[in-house]
Amino acid sequence: MKRVVPAESVGAAHACPGPSAAPGTPDTPDTPKTPGTPRALRKPGADGARVPDHGRMSAQPQDALPIRLNVDDSDSPSDVVDALFLGRFATGEQPYSHAANIDRVRSGATLLPPQARVLRVARDDDRSATLAEGDGWTLLISRWNRGADVTVTATTAELAEKVLDEATDGAADEPEPQPENVTMGFWYVSPRRGPHRTTRQISAGTWDEVRANYTTPVAEAMDRLMGTTPDDIAGRLLLLHGPPGTGKTSALRTLARSWREWCQVDCVLDPERLFSDVGYLMDIAIGEEDGTGKGRWRLLLLEDCDELIRGEAKHTAGQALSRLLNLTDGLLGQGRNVLVGVTTNEDLERLHPAVVRPGRCLARIEVGPLTQREAVDWLGRETVDGEQAVGREGATLAELYALRRGTSPTSLPEPRGRSDAGLYL
Repeated sequence: MKRVVPAESVGAAHACPGPSAAPGTPDTPDTPKTPGTPRALRKPGADGARVPDHGRMSAQPQDALPIRLNVDDSDSPSDVVDALFLGRFATGEQPYSHAANIDRVRSGATLLPPQARVLRVARDDDRSATLAEGDGWTLLISRWNRGADVTVTATTAELAEKVLDEATDGAADEPEPQPENVTMGFWYVSPRRGPHRTTRQISAGTWDEVRANYTTPVAEAMDRLMGTTPDDIAGRLLLLHGPPGTGKTSALRTLARSWREWCQVDCVLDPERLFSDVGYLMDIAIGEEDGTGKGRWRLLLLEDCDELIRGEAKHTAGQALSRLLNLTDGLLGQGRNVLVGVTTNEDLERLHPAVVRPGRCLARIEVGPLTQREAVDWLGRETVDGEQAVGREGATLAELYALRRGTSPTSLPEPRGRSDAGLYL
């Protein structure tokens, strides 16, 4: 049941009085208003308070609207603490605010400055809210898991900054060591549940660890891609093309690790169905958050999409190509932070010109084999007669791993027709 607290009650609650009166104690209608009640929180005209002239903006912003607090059974004690904190800022008693976010709070840090008087504490599972005050300032600490938001209101900007510095000094912990695994989503159409997303941990090395797996021009292009931030994004399409076994998928796994602070990576297991099923496409375009925060980008990976993006795709794949392009920079992609990563074994000249036109691609990288010299250096001393084992044309990453295992690349079976490298390398 919803309860509307009268404006005069909110005034007493938001005023956060000192020890003589408990913060948040509401006035009854028969209780005379004390001189300390903020004018903006009284009913218009009470005790001679000036009724705001709504025909023009008041010199006091707090007079523009009556302040009321609506409370119902969906609100928690933490919500009330948040509302109480805003009182002095809303009335103009403490018109300056400074805030800080701490990703990892050091164990044992209270985030309370010296001489702080705690007024309210609300705890709920892994979250808490603490309201405290001092001379001329009010402090709100919102904590969850290892992180915290600290906000201070004060009578002066200098005081707000000083109190915030005292509260957060030495409170930040060292960054958590980055694990080798990265969380990746997988989309597919389930016969029973329809479009479905599941997640799993994928092993991925750092770029520094795998950089030697790529020939120099590819590695230099990947350097720029791995260091990309949201501010650098222009095109929405990421295209990796080249022969099978050159490490395209390995590069995408490493990219997922390099971007995991700001980008959620999902692999579409049935891309041929994605662009033929409008409902499936809409589910993926809307997407599912991975729970690490709002506003993150999403990278959709489509592997081995040769038929989708080759030159004759418009005739063989119907509307599939158009829908792919619409997802990257058409109406479907507008307002959504979505990137699309595509791998293909096709040569660049065989790709549809609409896919590779300037401005559409965030990156377009041909991933080829290592040169003979690079391949021999990659094998190092672990392989006997490395120079004889590697031909003049060099070797792909898959061939080098085969040589390291003692299998000659010439003994590998030849692919029949098109090669489905899939999630191998």
